[in-house]
Amino acid sequence: MTSLLNTKTMHPRDQITLVMKRIYDRVLTTTSGGNLSIRDEEDNVWITPAGVDKGLLKPSDIVCVRKDGVIIGDHKPSSEYPFHLAIYKKRPDIKAIVHAHPPGIVAFSIARQVPDTRVLPQVRLFCGEIGYAPYAMPGTEALGDSIANEFREGVHIVIMENHGTVIGASDISDAYQKFELLEVTAKSILYGSKLGQVSVLEDDQINSHLKHYSNTLEESAEYSSELSSVNREKRTEILKIVNRACRQGLMLGAYGSVSTRINEHEFLITPKDTSKWDLTLKDIVLVSHGKREKEKHPDVYAQLHHSIYQQHPDINAIIITQPTYLTSFGITGAKFNVRTIPETWIYLQDVQMGDFGCQFAKENGLPAMISQQAPGVILKNECTVVAGTKLLQAFDYLEVAEFSAKSLILSASLGEMIPISDNEIEELGKVMSRWKNYEWKM
Repeated sequence: MTSLLNTKTMHPRDQITLVMKRIYDRVLTTTSGGNLSIRDEEDNVWITPAGVDKGLLKPSDIVCVRKDGVIIGDHKPSSEYPFHLAIYKKRPDIKAIVHAHPPGIVAFSIARQVPDTRVLPQVRLFCGEIGYAPYAMPGTEALGDSIANEFREGVHIVIMENHGTVIGASDISDAYQKFELLEVTAKSILYGSKLGQVSVLEDDQINSHLKHYSNTLEESAEYSSELSSVNREKRTEILKIVNRACRQGLMLGAYGSVSTRINEHEFLITPKDTSKWDLTLKDIVLVSHGKREKEKHPDVYAQLHHSIYQQHPDINAIIITQPTYLTSFGITGAKFNVRTIPETWIYLQDVQMGDFGCQFAKENGLPAMISQQAPGVILKNECTVVAGTKLLQAFDYLEVAEFSAKSLILSASLGEMIPISDNEIEELGKVMSRWKNYEWKM
């Protein structure tokens, strides 16, 4: 499972190959489109080659352009190399660049607009302001100047007019995470516009909201470098689900959290500030009796996971994430009607819509809204939360919810959605308990 390797420990050519595979496998670029580069500690630039299939890229294909201009490799560097170099010259802090033409961002590009990152607090925090570079011919010095001038203003992401996007960051993993997050956000805005009015947060709302996440769990005084067999098994389960969710676009490297209960007082959860693509067993954090594992920092949603587990002894796994189609409902507040097909209603019941920030409410907040019987909640302008008796069950609920959300959005162009009738729902209710229990005892 190469996608679990930590990019920061790899040679630049291996980092570029791995990240390009992620981009291509997620259908965020084409065989010929896009290019990646890394500037190493000696100011040499490693870059994808010109005219090589992005879907079959190998480490040996990556080209090195030394700081003295000498080219090392079996191919010519990408024709877009000039704008990579222009950005590196203007921004010494940038060490990696991702350029591609993903459909959502390109849609904004050809409409000559920029996605508003204020639709979701985490997107605003992670991506910041978005620059906009006027059109110039690909591969020219003029294009390099146009893009580099935007980066000179301090942004990390630039939309290229009638072209695509460029992301610069401190490393290739960070650049990819920004790229992936912005593309999902762009698509969510586009799909959300089919459902209703997209809601944009004010800066003070975002800043106030993010302050809640600065309150971390108290650190445990105990430390153990050895993992029990049960602990290791649970960590492995989390890694497999996270990797699967990332590959399917149900979770992003920059955002989301997964946890599973060990016993009444302990659970394991994904860490803070680590790409979900690059997790290892030891990155997973133990929370015991409400305290975090010594010298480790759990995801910012750890307190919410803890509160849900406290209120619901029958819940043993929780996933918090931001998939494209469910997020479209979240940023519009449109009703997510699960009465589409029998399986959807039986698994999810009526998915509730929580107000922005309700997870912080002391009474009747999100922990009170979710349950084993109603395992999904969409939080306005934030995320989707699903829970289950097992981690695989919670993941299945997430898949079902996202598939249903996609079907609802696609059906909008056909006319009004016609749900399963109340009589049919009543009949389904009679078999619901038996069906769900059978499915997850197998």
